Amino acid sequence: MFGRSKAAATAAPEEPQAPQPVKAGGKGRPTPTRRESEMRNKRPLIGAPPAPKGATRAERKAARQARNAVAREERMKARQAMASGDERYLPARDKGPARRFVRDYIDARRNLGEYFLPVALFSLLFGVVNIPALRLFSLVLLYGFVLVIAVDSYLLRKRVQRLVDAKFEGRNVPGTAGAGTYGMMRALQFRRGRMPKVMVERGNYPS
Repeated sequence: MFGRSKAAATAAPEEPQAPQPVKAGGKGRPTPTRRESEMRNKRPLIGAPPAPKGATRAERKAARQARNAVAREERMKARQAMASGDERYLPARDKGPARRFVRDYIDARRNLGEYFLPVALFSLLFGVVNIPALRLFSLVLLYGFVLVIAVDSYLLRKRVQRLVDAKFEGRNVPGTAGAGTYGMMRALQFRRGRMPKVMVERGNYPS
């Protein structure tokens, strides 16, 4: 009786399970964890690949130098595109026919915002004169001009957005959303300092 109980309590060793075969068409590798996926997604989409895991110090240095060289080349292409208007290397913010239309429209007109710096300098010169009337005039001139620029910028933003929506309606062209704000910000810049550079003459509005 006691012998049978002892024998029954002794569990028979389990047989090792055979490895499950990989299904045809499967990945053949374990599914990456969420952390691994997030780290992989944070890698840049362009540029030289990072050094492999377990790389030596010299290999990490070489990979870093390769990434820096690729980054310098991309920046150089972007600067050249800003100067020449080459669509291939422009930043995403400036790409597309809609953004090109906005730039040409803004560059073809005279915008009050581009005269802010000369007016501000003129007002500053009057402000340092020890004559109360001129100081008051300089303040009125500066704040009045800022108010006029604000009103003009608001109306320009709505006008540009309306023109872009009418021109590219139904064509699903990227860059149409926010085109009015894009044009308003460009209109506030000094004409010669705009990037991408001005490609049209005054009065040569896009069709």
